[in-house]
Amino acid sequence: MKTTKAVTHILFDMDGLLLDTEIIYTEVTQQIVGRYGKVFDWSIKSNMIGRPSTDTARYLVEALSLPMKPEEYLAERDVLLRAAFPSCQALPGAKELVEHLTNHRIPIAVATSSSRDLYEVKIQNHEWFTLFDAVVTGDDPKVKHGKPAPDIFLCAAKKLEANPETTLVFEDAPSGLTAAKTAGMRAVVVPDINMDKSRYTGADLIIDSLVQFPPALFGLPEL
Repeated sequence: MKTTKAVTHILFDMDGLLLDTEIIYTEVTQQIVGRYGKVFDWSIKSNMIGRPSTDTARYLVEALSLPMKPEEYLAERDVLLRAAFPSCQALPGAKELVEHLTNHRIPIAVATSSSRDLYEVKIQNHEWFTLFDAVVTGDDPKVKHGKPAPDIFLCAAKKLEANPETTLVFEDAPSGLTAAKTAGMRAVVVPDINMDKSRYTGADLIIDSLVQFPPALFGLPEL
């Protein structure tokens, strides 16, 4: 990694990075497509992860030739997701890293493609989300284009009054990495074990878990 200015602000994606919601998305989607004899595997999911729900719904319906409209899929999925999300767990190292950064007064924000409504459902049993200085969701009016466009990260940085040059993004999705780099920010990626790491070209660091994050590498206080 090139020597650059120390990080002053940090932005976090949420699904699959802070909270283990991706397994719920997978199970619910398989429940729906399974009725039509289809399989929702990583050859499909890898092209959906991190993107806005309207985009992924269109892709899924077309890729699996489902006999339903994208809107119908989303409506059915929404009911099932709402029932399952309250049970989602924090991913390893997530809570500890957020608490560490807060204790050292590093401004942090969530930048998630999730809607505000679903965001609230997901975090209801995770009080540590109150530690974030700002939250930007995919349905924020200021976010004109979803990931891989940089809008959501630029919006979150503005809320923190952060300079993109000294802002670090944590992501798990290739689309999120593209969004971060397009925004002129550095990016640490924590890919799902099933994802092809060759899709993360341009990342400043690739790690298997937030537990492995080395703060000093970015000029941040040691854990």
